[in-house]
Amino acid sequence: MDGQLGVSGENSAVPCLLKQFIELNSPDPLTDESEIKSKVSLKVCSVKAGGMMSLAIDNLGALWMWGNCPQPSSSNEGVFSLVSISIPTPVWDFHGHTVVKVACGNEHVVALVSSGETYKGEDLLCYSWGSNNHGQLGLGDRESRLHPEIIKTFNEDSHWAVYEVACGAFHTALLTHKKSPSDTLESVCWTFGLGENGQLGHGTTQSALFPELVKELPQPVYLISVDCGLFHTSVLSSAGDVWSWGMVKGLGLCPDATFTGTDAGDAISPLHIGHKFHDPVQVVCGAAHTVIVEHDGYKLWSWGRGRSGVLGNGKTVDCYAPTMVMWPPLSEDFEQEELKTSSEEDGVGEKGSEGVTEADKRLSLAMEEMKLLQSKLSVMERYASILHGSVFGKPFEEQDIPASLRSIGTFDIAKEWENMLEVADRTKLIRLEMFYRNMLAGVKDKLMKRRIQEIVKECLPSSSIIQ
Repeated sequence: MDGQLGVSGENSAVPCLLKQFIELNSPDPLTDESEIKSKVSLKVCSVKAGGMMSLAIDNLGALWMWGNCPQPSSSNEGVFSLVSISIPTPVWDFHGHTVVKVACGNEHVVALVSSGETYKGEDLLCYSWGSNNHGQLGLGDRESRLHPEIIKTFNEDSHWAVYEVACGAFHTALLTHKKSPSDTLESVCWTFGLGENGQLGHGTTQSALFPELVKELPQPVYLISVDCGLFHTSVLSSAGDVWSWGMVKGLGLCPDATFTGTDAGDAISPLHIGHKFHDPVQVVCGAAHTVIVEHDGYKLWSWGRGRSGVLGNGKTVDCYAPTMVMWPPLSEDFEQEELKTSSEEDGVGEKGSEGVTEADKRLSLAMEEMKLLQSKLSVMERYASILHGSVFGKPFEEQDIPASLRSIGTFDIAKEWENMLEVADRTKLIRLEMFYRNMLAGVKDKLMKRRIQEIVKECLPSSSIIQ
């Protein structure tokens, strides 16, 4: 409807070829025969999508857009509007430069572009354009832009080299490090735009028109990935630590978040996710969930809102702590296709194939058993996390396992309870008192209701009781 498929015509239930990427088109017609011969076949190197628009960067460093895009309108020239473009169209504002990375929100775009013709490592300039009603362009005002404009904080004179960009619905996040020479390899996160759900991580729910540092992230740290959901933000460090902030109530986006009374349940400052990810690769955010790639791409973790099975852990319930995604899939079709491909590539004979098949069957059975155990463990972890979070206000972590259980496999609950009370500070003791007071009140309330029901039954004639 709005051109987000990149092809003319109606909606499509199957993938469509975007013919614009078969060869590069120039804004000027090619007349010279040598120029025609030198036309290069295009390869897409990166794609992004947000709202109702899509973007792609090709192997020549050109940026393409389609869908509901910020473009000048012939009928309303000079006035900001979103125009439906049904086929990929180059952004000619960057002609002669290399677009390295790009991100988009509902109606705005942010791109990292080389200052010269080619990318040299620390020469990226940050451009933004599109809707700016919440300051998500970082240009210091709320005026929307039809054409890319440099964010001054990250211009050629900046001391910061920007290397990652992400957009939420109405906010933007960037990662930067000090330009060379620098004694330490450390980085910082900047955010701007809509802040009413704490998605900027500045400790307030105020919006920001200029890029501002997320000051409560620990230092020194090197952040390798950042992403934004609709109203939350997450960053991943090279050491495998994750911090999240933004809308959390009922979504499980930040397991450490607490809220009471009229509190909106938003984490307005970075909260550390209580899990260490090994060999981390990337963090990505959906509308209301987060996914981590670790072990160089061999493992996936997820948490947040679990509707429609979006967490990939075999369930459709919300999860308040990281759980393993069931990857790779162990379906029969997947295994057969994998075996077939392996046989074709390696030229394995029938005899060899039988041996491989038998080994794969045994491996499959073992993996199925592991998956079942993993599923049970995930349920127990979730139950423990909910119970632990209700009592202590934070998710269950490995260090919370009592020492006696870790060392000898036995558990003296009375002794461990006494030890816990001994080391608990005043805040924890008050929280425990409130928790058990509320729990006791709930039990008394239930007992009272059941006693009333019993009295009513005793008082009423048996014939008047409706079976």
